[in-house]
Amino acid sequence: MSRRFKSIIKSERPVLVDFYADWCEPCKQIPPILKKVKNNFKESVRIIKVNVDNNPFIASHYQVRSIPTLILFKKGDVQWTGVGIVDASELSSEISKHVNKQA
Repeated sequence: MSRRFKSIIKSERPVLVDFYADWCEPCKQIPPILKKVKNNFKESVRIIKVNVDNNPFIASHYQVRSIPTLILFKKGDVQWTGVGIVDASELSSEISKHVNKQA
């Protein structure tokens, strides 16, 4: 796994990772959802995308078996995982549990 990825997910600020592939049709529905979520949380959450074809080791390490898969990390630990298309309100609800929360 890349050092850069590890350092990103170890953040105090929650990090939402979108595991996707360019050929995946359902994955194309995720960016507008992530945009809504980002607008809700601004700088309270970081959102990154990981292409599973380009990063198979990261996908394998987190047992990403189908895409799209969203994984929320805080301090390097998995806080939540969603598989498939997750709507913005459900995603926001999960993220809000981890934003500005003392460890």
